[in-house]
Amino acid sequence: MASVERIQRLLRLAELLQSGRTYNSLQLADQCAVSRRTIFRDLKMLQLAGLPIVYDKQKQGYWLSNTSLLPPTEFTVHETLSMLVLCHELGDDARGIPFQGHARLAAVKLLSNLPSHLREYVGELTESISLRIDPRNPLEGWRRHYVLLADAVRQRRQVRIDYHSLAEEQEISTLLSPYRILFNRRSWYVIGRSSLHRAIRTFNVGRIGKAEMLKSRYRIPPRFSLDRYFGNAWSLIREPGKRCDVVVRFQKMVAHNVAEVHWHKTQTTVWNEDGTLDFRVTVDGLGEIIWWILGYGDQAEVIEPRQLRKEIKKRITGMQAMYA
Repeated sequence: MASVERIQRLLRLAELLQSGRTYNSLQLADQCAVSRRTIFRDLKMLQLAGLPIVYDKQKQGYWLSNTSLLPPTEFTVHETLSMLVLCHELGDDARGIPFQGHARLAAVKLLSNLPSHLREYVGELTESISLRIDPRNPLEGWRRHYVLLADAVRQRRQVRIDYHSLAEEQEISTLLSPYRILFNRRSWYVIGRSSLHRAIRTFNVGRIGKAEMLKSRYRIPPRFSLDRYFGNAWSLIREPGKRCDVVVRFQKMVAHNVAEVHWHKTQTTVWNEDGTLDFRVTVDGLGEIIWWILGYGDQAEVIEPRQLRKEIKKRITGMQAMYA
């Protein structure tokens, strides 16, 4: 996710510098919602890539001349194939990521512009490769909220939302300064500062009942990033002050399956002589990882911490009573 975000930021940076205006590092940082240090790194990367970025000492800013436009990109066959597969599959209304239908139109345009001798070849390969993503919320009827939030982030304008909060078990209304829009496994989320909570919060787009863009504007803190915000959360819910080292022992039946997947940025694995696998991870809160462990049934045993063992035992006891 971080690499995709950086590519988008570099393209945005190049676009700003090609606009004819001169931007100083603070303005670029504000436009790209990152720190000045990050901007300096990005500028250096663009210069290494061959873009003649000029620093104007008099105006104390950076710019690209109008003649220094980004050159047209010529994709290789394999690059074209990858683009077509991703656009075609992820842009599918029924199986792909909600609201990304334009990706399919892009795939059609890309395919139609290929030379005739390559069009049939790449088309056949595209049909033979498929992607399957996790079951997700289709968010039917919520496109307008997604579009409004995307516009709000672009224009840095606040949004008033009515929201069905599962955590608070009630309908709430808050003034939201949206920082990022994120698709994670099942749904789209918007992350931003909530006036009601006086903190940065995550909101599921599918639970927004009403959204209205306001004229009031906001600034994204220079040090804000999704990595810093989520910390070591197992997925989306970070529990501040509850960092734990977790060890789960997986039996041979599922051990290789677990070891093959990169589940978390802190994970390490150790194979035992009997073929079992010790999976180690550091998480900010145990609430989310509990359900992942329970999904493996009797093939997963929590070794530590003791608190997590007790919680798993409590869930198993409840299940046993339900099925007794």
